[in-house]
Amino acid sequence: MRQAVDRYVAMRQAAGFDLVNAEYLLRSFARAAAERGETHVRASTAIEWASRGPSVAQRDARLKTICRFARYAQPEDGRHDVPPARHFGTHKIRRVPHIYSRAEITRLIDAARQLGPPERLQPHTYATLIALLAATGLRISEALSLQLTDVSPRGLMIRKTKFQKTRLVPLHDTTQAGLDRYLTCRRHVMSNGEHVFVTDDGRPLRYREVYPTFQTLVKLAGLGVVSGHRPRLHELRHTFAVRALEASPAGRQRIGQHMVALATYMGHVNIGATYWYLETTPDLLREIATASEAFLNGGQP
Repeated sequence: MRQAVDRYVAMRQAAGFDLVNAEYLLRSFARAAAERGETHVRASTAIEWASRGPSVAQRDARLKTICRFARYAQPEDGRHDVPPARHFGTHKIRRVPHIYSRAEITRLIDAARQLGPPERLQPHTYATLIALLAATGLRISEALSLQLTDVSPRGLMIRKTKFQKTRLVPLHDTTQAGLDRYLTCRRHVMSNGEHVFVTDDGRPLRYREVYPTFQTLVKLAGLGVVSGHRPRLHELRHTFAVRALEASPAGRQRIGQHMVALATYMGHVNIGATYWYLETTPDLLREIATASEAFLNGGQP
């Protein structure tokens, strides 16, 4: 089975998937099967092995990892079982994101500017970072990985990120101007280093530093707790996507085309991840509900 696991991992990685956790789980399962003298996936063994996970969610993830491998291996060797993927009966529940208003984003940026005296780089770094995330919908990891050579008059080159994809993100003139002002300040204060966003001593800015600072900014901006949670940094990306959908052209066919364009822009591998943003776009949901009702009543879809 180990050779089949090797082929599967190599195939998925060649397709651009980062299988660090899946590879670890598959090799762990292969060892467990070998200890039983089994050379093929057995549903009972897979369920028993997956049950070792400390939580229901982790047990479900472990089993589904084996299911994906088994579906790959079975056409070549029918002796592999495909375990029941829903054995643990769990499903992922996404937290409803907070959609920032323009006023809230402005307050966050203003709070960032109060992080220190103007001669320090930190207030300029965080103000620009928040503004860039809000204006482009970048993942925080993508923004923090930006190099000076990735910034061009055509936009930002986002290189091999979450799904090993590279894409060009165009910038609005005002966003480009704001980024240029920051880069001028950055070069004046700290000229060395290749990262766009750096600390005052020139080190690349890391998420472990950004996270607590953003929580401080949320409090300084007076943003309250929503549904038991404080607004998150990643929700700037959700906000961008929702605003883009709300601004999409009229007509369901054109909205569909807009959705495909948005999925490409945001670097989604599965367009289902883009359609999820409809859940927080009431105006479009209303149009979908109206169209669905008309279809059920015998009208045109």
